[in-house]
Amino acid sequence: MGLLDGKVAIVTGGGRGLGRSHALLLAEEGASVVVNDLGGEWDGSGADTRAASEVAAEITAAGGKAVANFDDVADWEGGQRMINQAIDAFGGLDALVCNAGFVRDRTVFNMTEGEWDSVVRVHMKGHFVPTRWATAYWRERFKETNEPVNARIVYTASEAGLYGNAGQANYSAAKAGIASMAIVVAREMEKYGVTCNTLNPRARTRMTINTFGADRLTGKEGEFDYNDPDNVSPLVAFLCSDAAADITGQTFVAGGDTVAWMQGWTRANRVKKDKDRWTPSELVAAKAELFGDKSTRPPRFG
Repeated sequence: MGLLDGKVAIVTGGGRGLGRSHALLLAEEGASVVVNDLGGEWDGSGADTRAASEVAAEITAAGGKAVANFDDVADWEGGQRMINQAIDAFGGLDALVCNAGFVRDRTVFNMTEGEWDSVVRVHMKGHFVPTRWATAYWRERFKETNEPVNARIVYTASEAGLYGNAGQANYSAAKAGIASMAIVVAREMEKYGVTCNTLNPRARTRMTINTFGADRLTGKEGEFDYNDPDNVSPLVAFLCSDAAADITGQTFVAGGDTVAWMQGWTRANRVKKDKDRWTPSELVAAKAELFGDKSTRPPRFG
C-alpha cells in the first residue's frame, strides 16, 4: 500500500530535476500523475515535449499511471487544460505540486524589464494560474457534496525568497511572493478541506548549478549526496498525503538529511511612547534601545 494510493496529482515542471523526482516518488507511492513540463532550458528559452513524455513513460513502464502535459503554467487557458486533463485522464484531482520555473540572473541595476517580467511570470503567475483552476474545481466538488475535498497544494519557493540572494531580485521577489500567497490560499481554502504549504528545496538542479556552480553542489563519490533532488521529494509526498491534512499555511526547507519547519516574520523588538507619535530625532535617540547589539544587516542567505 502506497501513501498516495488512489490519489491524482499534477506536478508542474515535472520533466527534470526536482519535478522529475517528485513525479516519480508520487507515482511510486500510488498516485496517478500528470507530468507537466514545457521543456524549456534553465533560462526558460525554447520548448521540448520530450522531458515530460519521458518521465510519464518511465512511470508507466514501472507499472504506474501517468500522462504528459506540455502547457505553459502561466497561460490562463493552459492552466485550465492541465486541470481538465487530470480529471479526464484519472477521474479527479487530489494534489497540485507547483514546481516549474527558471532563472535569469542579473544585478538590479543591470536587469532588463524582460528579465524581470519573465521570471516573475513563470514563478508567481505560474503558481497562481494552476491554483486558480484547481481551487475552483475543488470548490465545486465541495458545493456538490458539502464535504471537505481533502486536497493538497504544495508550492515551491526558495531560500532566495526567505533571505534574498544578490543577483536574483526577480527570482527572490517571486519566491517570497509565492510563500506569502500560500498562506492566503491556505486561509481561503481551509473550509473546503484544501491545504497549501510551501517547500524551499536545497538540491542540485539546472538552476542551482547555474547559480552556485557544479563543484559546490557535487559531493565526493561514495559519500551521502546532500544535494540529490531525491532527498527533497519525500516531504512533497508527505504533504500530499492524508497524514498531512492538519498542516496548512506552513513553510519548510528540505534537502540532504534535513527537513526544517520555518516561521516567518516575527517581532525582534519594539519601542513604544506613551500615547504619542515618535519624532525622527527621538527615533535616532531610541536606535540603540530598538536594535541593541543585534545585526541590522541583511540576513545570511541560506
